[in-house]
Amino acid sequence: MNVFSSWLFYVILYLFFSVAFNQYYKITTKTMVKPGSLTVLMQLMAGAFCLLLVPFFKIEFPQDIKVYLFLGIAIIFYALDDRMGTTVRSGLEASTCNVIKQLSTAFMIIFGLIFFKEPFILNKVIGAFLIVISNILVFFDRKSFKLNKYVYLGIIANLCFTVALFIDVNLSEQFNLPFYVALTLMIPALLIFVFERLKPKDIFLEFKNGNKKTIIKTSFCWSIMLFSQLMAYQLGKATIVAPLCSLTVILNVIIGYSLLQEKDNLFKKIIASILIIISVILIKV
Repeated sequence: MNVFSSWLFYVILYLFFSVAFNQYYKITTKTMVKPGSLTVLMQLMAGAFCLLLVPFFKIEFPQDIKVYLFLGIAIIFYALDDRMGTTVRSGLEASTCNVIKQLSTAFMIIFGLIFFKEPFILNKVIGAFLIVISNILVFFDRKSFKLNKYVYLGIIANLCFTVALFIDVNLSEQFNLPFYVALTLMIPALLIFVFERLKPKDIFLEFKNGNKKTIIKTSFCWSIMLFSQLMAYQLGKATIVAPLCSLTVILNVIIGYSLLQEKDNLFKKIIASILIIISVILIKV
């Protein structure tokens, strides 16, 4: 069996690069000049890495103009998610960001029930509820919830990501996959560049003054993470792929503890991670 045709290979690839991406991203924010310019820089670099893979896949593009219309709308929400994500990562621990990121699964179920009138399935609702509980658990204190602007921004960013993902469903299969991933990185980069009124020198200064090696590593991990996740879903069953991909939550907690010394609320993060994995399994059953 060709390993490059195995969904399991791409799940393992995703887990490795997803964890590396989260850890490296946190490190890059410690030396950033502007969140917007750092986001643009890494999006462009990640997109460039994806373009290197284009020749290894069939060149194909959809003929239906509506596909490009929906892709354009999705890209706007991806841009919002990516931009806010940089600010969120600068103010929260990498493991905490990854727990919050799992809210998108709960949002997807809620959107399906409200907007697409999907049938009420108890195990999916329980799964969504567990994700919310796990996020509350991370920030719960005996006296008060540890909520701040970064948490609220993270929730909004995940809402944007959910909207984009809802619009974007099944679009990637109609494109050359690496080119598609590059589009969802580089076009949002251009949107952020224009709307934040950045200048080319801002991008150059970000790279010059930042941790160059970590910026390159983060960008590379970003590209492979997105690519491998889509490949895993295209080749495997969502009921199997999704629970395995959710292992990034607990892996990020472990790595964050050992490498970044993220020791705050460690026990609660582990419990939250386990709850999220259980919730994803329930949702995908």
